[in-house]
Amino acid sequence: MSIRLFALILLTLAAQLTTRAQSPVVFRDSAQLLQVGEYLDLYIDSSNELTIDQVRKQEFRRSGSRVPNLQITPFTSWARIHVTNATPITRLLLEVEYPTIDEISLYEVLPGGGYKVTELGQYQPFKIRPINHQNYIFPLDIQQGQTREYFLKIRAGEQAQLPMYLGAESTLFAKNTERNFIFGLYAGIILVMALYNFFIWLTVRDNSYLIYVSYIICVGLTQASQQGYTFRFLWPNSPWLAMHDTLLIPVFNGITAALFIQSFLHTREKYKLGHKLLTGVVVAYSLALVPTLMDNHFVANMMTQIIAMTASLLAIFVGFKVWRKGYGPAAYFLVAWGIFLASVCIFVLRNFNILPYNDFTYYALQVGSAAEVTLLSFALANKINIYRKEKEESQAVALRISQENEQLVREQNVILEAKVAERTEALQTSNGELNKALTNLKSAQTQLVESEKMASLGQLTAGIAHEINNPINFVTSNIKPLKLDFEDIRSLLRKYDTIRPGEDVAGQLAEIERFKQQIDIGYLHEEIDTLIKGIEDGANRTAEIVKGLRTFSRLDESDLKSVDIHEGLNSTMVLLRNNIPKNVTVHYDYGELPKIECFAGKLNQVFLNIINNALNAIKMKPDQGDERLTIKTRLEADQMVSISIKDSGIGMSDKVKEKIFEPFFTTKDVGEGTGLGLSIVFSIIEKHHGRIVVNSEPGNGAEFIIYLPQNVPIAQSHA
Repeated sequence: MSIRLFALILLTLAAQLTTRAQSPVVFRDSAQLLQVGEYLDLYIDSSNELTIDQVRKQEFRRSGSRVPNLQITPFTSWARIHVTNATPITRLLLEVEYPTIDEISLYEVLPGGGYKVTELGQYQPFKIRPINHQNYIFPLDIQQGQTREYFLKIRAGEQAQLPMYLGAESTLFAKNTERNFIFGLYAGIILVMALYNFFIWLTVRDNSYLIYVSYIICVGLTQASQQGYTFRFLWPNSPWLAMHDTLLIPVFNGITAALFIQSFLHTREKYKLGHKLLTGVVVAYSLALVPTLMDNHFVANMMTQIIAMTASLLAIFVGFKVWRKGYGPAAYFLVAWGIFLASVCIFVLRNFNILPYNDFTYYALQVGSAAEVTLLSFALANKINIYRKEKEESQAVALRISQENEQLVREQNVILEAKVAERTEALQTSNGELNKALTNLKSAQTQLVESEKMASLGQLTAGIAHEINNPINFVTSNIKPLKLDFEDIRSLLRKYDTIRPGEDVAGQLAEIERFKQQIDIGYLHEEIDTLIKGIEDGANRTAEIVKGLRTFSRLDESDLKSVDIHEGLNSTMVLLRNNIPKNVTVHYDYGELPKIECFAGKLNQVFLNIINNALNAIKMKPDQGDERLTIKTRLEADQMVSISIKDSGIGMSDKVKEKIFEPFFTTKDVGEGTGLGLSIVFSIIEKHHGRIVVNSEPGNGAEFIIYLPQNVPIAQSHA
C-alpha cells in the first residue's frame, strides 16, 4: 500500500508540473515589467548537438526560480516559454539581463510552421543586435490575444543566470536608463580615483600610487565587462575580445591587486612569507591565462574563481599580520578589503540563488568596489601625511643635532685656536726642514740622473773604443808589411836605374830578372793590393762608426725634426755591436715608414736603453742557446708608428712589469744600476705624446712596443 501511495503521489506531482510547464505567461499590464524566469521550462543538452526540432520532443522541467541559475557547465541549455499578449501593444521586448553569455539564440515557433531565429551573443558583432543595448533584448511581435511559443538556446563558458524581463519598450528602456545612470556614477568614481592617484604619483613618484591606478582601472573594467559595457563601447567589432574580456580583465585585476597589496603593506620588509604567497598569487593568475587563450573557458573560469577565493582570504590574512606588527595603514586596507569581500559574497550568493536577484544584489558589487577604491585612496593619501610627519621629525632631529654641533664647535674653537697657533709654529719649523730636504733630494736626483747618463756614456764609450780599435789595429798591422813590399819595389827600381847602356845590357837585365824572381814580384803585387784593401776596409769601418756615433748623438739637432726611425735604430746597433754576444742573432723586420717628427737624440737614447736591457736579459739567462733579438717596425691603422724590440731573455713577472718604469726600481745587483734607465725612457716617450707597451712572461723573454705619432703637437714641442 505504501509503495502504491508513493507512486500515486509522484504521478500527481508530475501531472501538476506538466500542467504548469504548459501554462503560458500572460502579459496584462503594459506599464509594468514582468519577470518571467519562474515561467521558464529548462532542458540541458549534454550532447551539444540537438536541433530545435529534436529539442521540442524532449521533456523540459519547470525552473521554479525567478532567476534560473545555469551554473558553470560546458553543455547547451534550452529554455522554453509561452507568451500570451493581453494588451493592445503588439511589439513587446524580451530582455535577458546577463550580458556575458557567449551564445544566445531565440527561436520563435511560427503559426504556419518553421522558426524565426535571432542569434545574439558575444560570438556575434555588436552591430547586428536588433536593440542597441549591452543586454540581450529580443523584439516579440504578438497580436493581442495571441499566444506564441519561444525557445532560447544558451551556451556560456562561465557562471550564467537568466534574469529575464518582458515588457513594453518604454518601460524596459526606463529600467535600463536607471541602470546606465547608476553605472555612470560608478564609472565616474573609478575615473576620479584613478586620476587623483595618478596626479599624486606624478607629485611624489611613489610606485604604490601607479600600481594602485592600474588596479583601479582593472576594477572598473571588470565591472564594465560584467555589465557588457566593454563590448558595447570599447570593442563592439571584436567578438574575440568580448568573449575573452570577462576572463582576461579579472586575471589582470587579480595580478594588479596582489602587486598593490605587496606595495601598500610593504610585505617585503614587514612580512616576507606573505610577500612570497602574494607572488605565488601573481604566478597562479598568470597560469590562468593559458586555458583562457586556448579557449577552454570552463577550465579558465574554474581556475580564476578558485584563485580569486584563495587570494581574497590570503589578502585578509596578510593584512592582519602586517597590522599586528604595528603598521597603521594596514587597518585601512582591512576595512576596505572587508567591504569589498562582503559585496563579492553578496554577488556570489545571488549567482547561486541564495539571495534574491534585486537592485540591492545587482548593485552590491559596484557599491563595494567603489567604497574599496575610495577608502584605499584615502589610505594612500594618508601616506603623504606620514611622509610629512616623518620629514618634520627628521628636520627636528637635524635641527637639534645642528644646535648641538654648533655649541660643540664654539667650545672646540677656543681649544683649536690655541692648538693651531702651536701647530703653526711646529709646521713652520717642519716646512723649513722639508724645503731643505727637498733641495737635497732634487740635488741627489740630478746627480743620479747624471750618474745614469755617465754610466750609459761610459758603457757606450767603451763599446765605441773597442769597435774603433779593431779596424785601427787592422790598418796598423798592414802598414809594416806594406812598407817592406814598397822597399822591395824601390830596390827593383834602383836596379833598373843602374842599367848601363854601353855595357852588357842583356846580362844586367838577366840579373834584374833573377832579382824579380827572388822577391817574387807577382806575389808582391797581389800582396800590396791585399794590404791596401785591408787598410781601406779599416778606414771605412772607422768612418762608419764615427758616422753612427754622430747620427746617434744628434748633437746638432736639439729641436724637432723629421727623421728616419730606421736610421736611428741602425746607428744604435752600430754602437752596441760590441755588446752583442756571439750566440745572439739580430733580426730586422722593417716596414715602410714615413719620417716622423721627434727629438732624434732623445729617441736614440730610448732605443739604446731598451736594446741594452734586452741584451743584459739574454746574458742573465742560465741556459744559453741560439738567442734572438728582433727589431720590427710598422705603420699602424691609426697612423701611429710602432717599434717592437723583442728578446729571448729571462722575461719578467707581472709584479716586476708593474714597477719597471718607476724611478730607482732595478732588478740588478746593488751597484750595477741606478734604476733610472726605463724611467727616462718613459718620460721621453711621454714627451713625444706616445705610449709604450710591455709584454713579458718569466722564461719567455720580453717585448717592448713603442707607439709614436707622426707629428708631435706644437705646444709639446715648446715644452
